[in-house]
Amino acid sequence: MAEAFREKMKQGKPLLGTLVTLPSPEVAEILAEAGFDWLFVDMEHGALDMRAVQHMVQTMEGRCPCLVRVPSGDEVWIKKVLDTGAQGIIFPHVNSADLAQELIRLCKYPPEGFRSVGIARAHRYGFAFQKYMENAKDVVIVIQVEHIEAVRNIESIVRVPGVDAVFIGPYDLSGSMGKIGQVTDPEVLEKIEKVRAVCMHAGLPLDVFGMDAEAVQPYIHQGYALIAVGLDALYLGRSAQQTLEEIQ
Repeated sequence: MAEAFREKMKQGKPLLGTLVTLPSPEVAEILAEAGFDWLFVDMEHGALDMRAVQHMVQTMEGRCPCLVRVPSGDEVWIKKVLDTGAQGIIFPHVNSADLAQELIRLCKYPPEGFRSVGIARAHRYGFAFQKYMENAKDVVIVIQVEHIEAVRNIESIVRVPGVDAVFIGPYDLSGSMGKIGQVTDPEVLEKIEKVRAVCMHAGLPLDVFGMDAEAVQPYIHQGYALIAVGLDALYLGRSAQQTLEEIQ
């Protein structure tokens, strides 16, 4: 599924996803049934442990690709997430080419990298060990550019072999510029456009997050490959609030 997802990213049609932050495979299942193309499983900000992540990946098997954002680039998180069988991994706060290269090596088995070899769900508990080892290279690796330092280094970051896509984080980027939450500020938009232009020139798929449909519409028209819109808790809260308002 990872290889097929990577190919879809290159086709030009935007793939719509949403953030999963609640530790419930049922929530992930509902979002997949709603029609999202992929799920952004968020361990950085969501209340998710490894068991919750694995249950979501299991539930989505063959149905909806899961890209898991790790809390940090520590090796322990990387190998545990990949061992669940997740189709991809998202790295937050990648501000340099050196860091991007290090993270990619942690995702790759030798000789390309130094990912630790284990027997886990991704390997079908040993029953499909060799098959997984042969296909592990297909895991999608997404790095997040969400700090002004990363923008300054974007030309060297996109040249790192193994980066499959660049995810722009408008909110953290605005914060690093002293304009937290001002994602439509002209200066913030100027930096986002710089990243977009560099990635487009390098032929690298672009990803972005927006709180709602209105927020992501401009990015869809600009050729972004992965669009993450909204999150599970927000959908739940807004729907409940709307129902109460209609009744009252």
